[in-house]
Amino acid sequence: MKIFSKEQIYEGDKLTAERQNITSTELMERAGTQIFNWLHMRMQGAQVPIHVFCGIGNNGGDGLVVARHLITHGYNVHTYIINYSDKRSKDFLINYERIKETTKSWPILLGERDEYPEMQPQDIILDAVFGIGLNRPPAQWVLKLFQHFRQSKAFTLSIDIPSGLKTDQVPENENHVVWASYTLSFQAPKLVFFLPETGKYTIQWEVLDIGIDREYLITTPTEVELIGKQEVLPIYKPREKFSHKGNYGHALIIGGSYGKIGAVTLSSRGALSSGVGLISSYVPKCGNVPLQTSFPEAMVITDEDEHYISNIQIDFEPTAIGIGVGMGTHEETNSALGIFLKKNKSALVIDADGLNCISQNKDLIKLLPENTVLTPHPKELERLIGQWKDDFDKLSMVKAFSVKHKVIVVLKGANTIVVMGEKLYVNTTGNPGLATGGTGDVLTGIITGLIAQGYDPLASSVFGVYLHGKAADIAVEDLGYQSLIASDVIDALGEAYIDLFKLPENQEPIEEESNDKQQKKPQ
Repeated sequence: MKIFSKEQIYEGDKLTAERQNITSTELMERAGTQIFNWLHMRMQGAQVPIHVFCGIGNNGGDGLVVARHLITHGYNVHTYIINYSDKRSKDFLINYERIKETTKSWPILLGERDEYPEMQPQDIILDAVFGIGLNRPPAQWVLKLFQHFRQSKAFTLSIDIPSGLKTDQVPENENHVVWASYTLSFQAPKLVFFLPETGKYTIQWEVLDIGIDREYLITTPTEVELIGKQEVLPIYKPREKFSHKGNYGHALIIGGSYGKIGAVTLSSRGALSSGVGLISSYVPKCGNVPLQTSFPEAMVITDEDEHYISNIQIDFEPTAIGIGVGMGTHEETNSALGIFLKKNKSALVIDADGLNCISQNKDLIKLLPENTVLTPHPKELERLIGQWKDDFDKLSMVKAFSVKHKVIVVLKGANTIVVMGEKLYVNTTGNPGLATGGTGDVLTGIITGLIAQGYDPLASSVFGVYLHGKAADIAVEDLGYQSLIASDVIDALGEAYIDLFKLPENQEPIEEESNDKQQKKPQ
């Protein structure tokens, strides 16, 4: 699913009106009606007090449409106009007149000197004060109204975006934004729903289709894409009937140090469970017995040093290499990494101490093959690119870093974001159970395994992040957030693959087809 910029949303609205030969007022009616339908389907006429707070722009106009439909369907509605300016949008004024023609209980004008209405925790607040076009700080009395919403503990439903939240900025003060229980976003979600510093302002969100021109939605390129099952299914490569392990690549995981051999074990297991044909693990000598014992499927290669990697020597050319997990930053390890990068010809995924070593010697970045995948956690990223002011500044810095060095950066988080050049791919799977040691090592293995199987590095990163999160979502159903561990994610990878071909309940699952046509079964 595409995530459109504010400017693209405005352009889409304008083109829709032109191509469908409708007015902006009719488009507003369509949007407001969709919100009413959403509420009506869930409330079924329940007489819960609904407090509709409307601004004086187009978002407020949407709110007036909803309020009018709620009133005509017999709901217990209280409508307020937040009178923060003398200016009104044309469509707001049209819908203001329409609601006055619908009911004798006209909307109440709320100004700076008026008392805020009382609301109970069991009430519903419909927030239609500001939309995406907010371009100046709201007045202090309006900000206090937002705090009044929050203090009421009432269920708060925001239209399109929580009021006070901009599409491309982090708020300076959390009290300057409506904290929404739910947000109904028109046609596509907003990027701010997925960033740590802004996502907290809406607990849940949902997209409403308001009929924006289909051609515009399909053909307009966007900087951000939201990744779910629909987006990864076309990436998946089915297996051929007569294939063998040699057809699915040979992945190599390099890492480990005394006391941290588990990181390599997890990463190697992740690679093999992603579907790679062969897996080798390069570790210090101390890792030989632990790996051979705990993971018999791996072929183990040992360094000449007992406790850390000092001289990377391999006698074959892997299809893809994941390097850095549990490796440490010993001086000899750092030197060995530099020598390895100078002669390496395989596709690379670099994680953990591999990134930390590069951060200590930034010249090593020049040795990375094009489209090398970097998988930093926040602190590793900071060492690599420097400090950022906020989430948007971080994204800007990472995009610049990706463009300059021609690398793919996987920003791990609640909504992991894959960055390639100016493009962002926001993942939708995963849960707080992944906040535990070793899950990043598993992800490194999965992405390495996918590259080794022949997926290109970008597809491997997007698909790998999705599978990793989906496996965690499946595993957490039985284990809970607190008890989920990295090995559980590996164990659920198979179910994550199977889930790709499952349809919603009451529909038959999609059959996985091999590349060669299956013979028909005899009747």
